[in-house]
Amino acid sequence: MKNIFVLGDRNAGSVTHRELDAAIKLLPNGVTARWVGTDTPDAMRTSQADAVWAVSGSPYRNDAAVYSAIKSARTSGQAFLGTCASFQYAVVEFARNVAGIADAGHAETTPDGSNLVVGRLACSLIGQERNVTAIPGTRMHDLCGSAPFVGFHWCNYGLAPAYADRLAERGLVIAARADDAGVEAVELRNHPFFLATLFQPQIGSIAGQPLHPVIEAFVAAI
Repeated sequence: MKNIFVLGDRNAGSVTHRELDAAIKLLPNGVTARWVGTDTPDAMRTSQADAVWAVSGSPYRNDAAVYSAIKSARTSGQAFLGTCASFQYAVVEFARNVAGIADAGHAETTPDGSNLVVGRLACSLIGQERNVTAIPGTRMHDLCGSAPFVGFHWCNYGLAPAYADRLAERGLVIAARADDAGVEAVELRNHPFFLATLFQPQIGSIAGQPLHPVIEAFVAAI
């Protein structure tokens, strides 16, 4: 039995978290997933899981635990999926620990920072859909193809355009884009599975739609 830690602070009032609950129920036989609150002991033991899915809900009750889990997955080869806020945190972690931007920050949690690699989007995407296009040559493109697809969002922040090229030069692969949202997905080459999306691929699970190809590939990589 393979196990996934769903790292985040579950809120039953959040529609995206209810969609996550529904997606968990759609996982194939042989795979289990459970919520792990960021302020719980297990949040600092994510390496014990077969995979980590870090989910929406920033700022987290313990931001440090999320950054630690992302770094651990990136460096160990553990399968990692980051969605919404965790896409943003994955960008910050990479900037700090790979791209050499030690004071890289997030505009939501450090608004006065000097290197805000995650900034406020041009317009709010709370409850918004955008057409997402995967970039050829990426895992996202292999999974989703060339045709734009609809991505649901619940966010106000994304990768700051001024830092995209600098991070890409250090190995952060820009894997998808969308109007108004900018970079929609990032991934790592030479990693079994490390992918983060600004859109939330679990949306539609309550309605019984099949798992998004991103989630299917994440599970298959465990």
